[in-house]
This record gives sequence, C-alpha cells and structure tokens, in this order.
Amino acid sequence: MLHKTRGIVFKTTDFGESSVIVQVFTEKFGLQSYLVNGAKKPKAKISRNMLQPLHLLDMVVYHKNTGNIQRIRELKNSPQLQTIPYDVIKSSLAIFLNEVLYKAVRLQSADENLFGFIFSAIEWLDHQGDDGLANFHLLFLIQLTRYLGFYPDRYLAGEADYFDLKNGVFLKYKPDHALYLSPPNTQNFTALLECSFENITTLKLSNDNRRYLVHKLLEYYALHTEGFGHVRSHEVLEEVLSIV
Repeated sequence: MLHKTRGIVFKTTDFGESSVIVQVFTEKFGLQSYLVNGAKKPKAKISRNMLQPLHLLDMVVYHKNTGNIQRIRELKNSPQLQTIPYDVIKSSLAIFLNEVLYKAVRLQSADENLFGFIFSAIEWLDHQGDDGLANFHLLFLIQLTRYLGFYPDRYLAGEADYFDLKNGVFLKYKPDHALYLSPPNTQNFTALLECSFENITTLKLSNDNRRYLVHKLLEYYALHTEGFGHVRSHEVLEEVLSIV
C-alpha cells in the first residue's frame, strides 16, 4: 500500500554495486530502512546525493508492518537545504547531530512531536546566519531530551550548585557519585535550559565551557539511552568551532 510521508535521512549504506539502503526517520512510521535501487548510477531518479545526512524529504513509500526493508516509489528533497551542505560549520553540526540521532532514536512507530522538533530544528539551522551557531548543538541536545524521556528536572534550577547526571536532578549538595556538574558548569547548564532558538545569541559560553558541556551532555545521553555508545564526530566539531 502506498503512503505519503515526510522524512529525515539518518544513514545511507552502500548495497551492491549501484544501490543503497537508507535509514529514514519518517513522520508516519518512525525509523524505517528503504532499499533504493540504482542510487549510485549517474542518471538515477533517486540519487545518493539526495540522501545525505539530515536531508529533508517528501516521500511516497510502500509500507508493510513487517519491520523489514521497505521501498520508495517517489522522493524529493523538500525543503531543499540551502546552506547546510555548503557551510563548514553547519555541515559539521549536522554530522555531529546526525550521529547522536542515529544512536538515540530507535522508534519504529510514529512520533509526530519528535519528528516535528527535529525537522524544524534542521530548517532553523539552514536559515540561520552565523550568530548562535556555536551553541546550536548544545541547545538541540538538551531540547531533544524532552522527546526522548529524560529532560532534566528543573526543580531547584538556579538555586542548586550541582546537577546529578545519573538521576537528572539539581541538588544543593554534592551527590555520592562522580556523575555530576559543579559550579560554574551547573550555572552554564541552567542558562542552557532557559535558552531557546529564538534567543540563542544571548547564551555566552567560552570554547572551554562549551566543550565541557558537550562532553557532559553526551555522558548524560549514554546514561539514559541503552546502547548509546561513544560519539566520535564531536571531536571534529570542536576543532571547527574553536575557530569561530
């Protein structure tokens, strides 16, 4: 049966000499794998270039509730990304966030709120100028936790000196384990929680503070996401952002 759905590319893997398997987070069916025959051929109707990480899609797909590889009838990039593929900072951000999403989002069922958040954030990044880009990934990571089920408990935020990464709560006293934030990082984390994409330029962090928060946020994800593992692309991203 044919269905129309929007999608976000998570991963594309070569399959045979000319085909690919693309994993797409779809609005209608969650994360799905699609076989695209001939995608690597020069005149392919659906080319590999259309299936780059975090590219946004309008799709007509065949869908069976079997969990197996599905097929695509029609596909187009919509909206067409204007800056992310060509801007070194934005493309580095996209590669990093794509790796996180691939590790954290496993849903094979619809989650329209999660889909809407990711789709809108990618559009925002594509349209945004240089201001605020250095902190975009931090804000994206913290807001994504709302939809993944481990958004920090903000009770005592602004009053507490510590944030317990293991239990996701602010504390006035140091926890009895090593998985926590302490001043001034707790205050920087609180400022991040109070931030939005609309006022992201008001968030002022040094490169060292930003780097530390990225590491701790990835630690937070690993604590609350089964099989999350190690994210490697942030090292390249840190090098790019250090020159911003």
